[in-house]
Amino acid sequence: MFEWSISTFQPLLKKVRAEGLEPPWIAPLDPKSSASANFATPAKGSANVKEMLCLQKTYVWSMDLSYIINHLGEDREKYFGAVAPPIVQSSNFAFDTVEKLREAFTQEQEVNLYTRGNNPTVEILRKKLAALAGADDALVFASGAAAISAAVMSHVKAGDHVVCVNKPYSWTTKLLQEYLPRFGVTATLIDGTNPQNFVAATQPNTTLWFLETPNTFTFELQDLSAIADLAKARGITTAVDNSYCTSIGQRCIEMGIDIELHSASKYYAGHSDVVAGILLGSKKTVSHIFKTEFQNMGGIISPNDAWLMLRSLRTLPVRLEKIAANTAKVVAFMQNHPQVEKVIYPFSKNFAQYELAQKQMKWCGGLFTATIKAKNVAQVETFCDGLQAFLMAVSWGGHESLLIPTCSFYPNHGYQHEVFPFNMIRFYIGLEEPEFLIADLKQAFQKMV
Repeated sequence: MFEWSISTFQPLLKKVRAEGLEPPWIAPLDPKSSASANFATPAKGSANVKEMLCLQKTYVWSMDLSYIINHLGEDREKYFGAVAPPIVQSSNFAFDTVEKLREAFTQEQEVNLYTRGNNPTVEILRKKLAALAGADDALVFASGAAAISAAVMSHVKAGDHVVCVNKPYSWTTKLLQEYLPRFGVTATLIDGTNPQNFVAATQPNTTLWFLETPNTFTFELQDLSAIADLAKARGITTAVDNSYCTSIGQRCIEMGIDIELHSASKYYAGHSDVVAGILLGSKKTVSHIFKTEFQNMGGIISPNDAWLMLRSLRTLPVRLEKIAANTAKVVAFMQNHPQVEKVIYPFSKNFAQYELAQKQMKWCGGLFTATIKAKNVAQVETFCDGLQAFLMAVSWGGHESLLIPTCSFYPNHGYQHEVFPFNMIRFYIGLEEPEFLIADLKQAFQKMV
C-alpha cells in the first residue's frame, strides 16, 4: 500500500548521494519530539535543495509511519514502561510553586494546566496526528463539526466572506448558510472542480476558501495544489475537509493547504465508538485557533476518547489497506450488475476526475455511491431493507459495512431532489470479506425485481 513513498525516496536518495551529498539530516528520532524536528533543512543555496527537501519529507513518511503510530510522543519511562499509553482522566493539574503556576498560565498550549486546553493523553495523540499529516501541530475536538466550526470562525469576522465548494458536509452548509449570516458573515458556494471558480467568486472581503475533496456523496474533487497557489497569491486562507482520504491518503498540507480537517469519528477512530474531529496546520495557525475558538468554545475530546483513538492509530494502515482492497472488489461487482445504472468512485477509470484523483490521492476510501435501476422509492426500500450484511446508518470508517439511501432524506415518497435522486445509495465497505458482502448484494437485488 505504501510502496509509492518508498519508491519515491530511493531514487532521490541515490541521486543526491551520487553527487556526494550524503543527507546529514537522516537521524534517529526522539520520541519526545515531533517526527520532523530531527531533520535539518538543507541550505537554501544548494542546487539540490528541492530534491533534498522532498527526500526529507518522503523519508519521514515512508520509513517512519510505523514509528509515528507506535512510538512517537510515548515516553514510557514516565508511566512504568506500560506498552499502552495511560488515560490521564484529570480535569486539572497541580503545581509546586506560585511561580510554576504563573508560568503555566502563559503557556497553556504546552503545559498541562486544565484539560480544556491540554492533557497528557491528548498531547500524545496530537503529536501523532500532526506527524501523520506533515503538519506542525494538531488540535483534537469533540466532533468533526466542532473542528470545522473552529477553523472557519477563527478566520472570519462580521463583514467577511467565504467561498466554499458545493455539496460539502451538511453541517458545514448549515454553518455557512444559516449560522454565520446571523453575525454578518456571508458565503458563496461554487463548483470547485475548476480552480478558477474560486477566483471568480472571491470578493474584496473574502478571507477563506473552504474545500472538501472528495466530498462524501458524489465525490467531486478540487485540485489542491492549484487552489492553494491561487489563494496564497491573494492572501486568502485555505481549509480542506480531508475526511474521505485521511492524511495517509491525501497530503493536503504538503500541497500548500493551510488548514486540514477531519471527522476523526471515521477512519482515525475506526471502531464506531468515538466521535471526534481533527484540525491540523502550522504552529502559528494552530496557536491562534487554540487561543480563540478552541479554548473559548470548549469543544474538546475527552482523555478516554483520545486513548481510544491512540489504540485505533496502531492499526490504521492495515485497516485502510484492507478497506481499499474490499471496496475495489465490491465496486467492480456493482459496475457490472445489470440493475445498477451508475457507480461513482474516484478510483474508477470512468470517474469524471480520475486523472486528478490519481494525481493527488494516494489512497481511495471505502465510500462509493450507486444509482440503482429502481422505478420508485418502494423498490429502493425493498433493496435496502433486504440487505443483511450492511447496516443502515450514517457515518463510515468503522469495521462494519454501511449504506444510506438518498430516499431517506425525503419526507414523502414522491419527492425528487435536484442533487440526489431517489434511487441513489451511498455504500461504505468495511472489513468484512468482499465475497460475503457481494453475496448479500446479490440476494437483495433479487428481492427488488
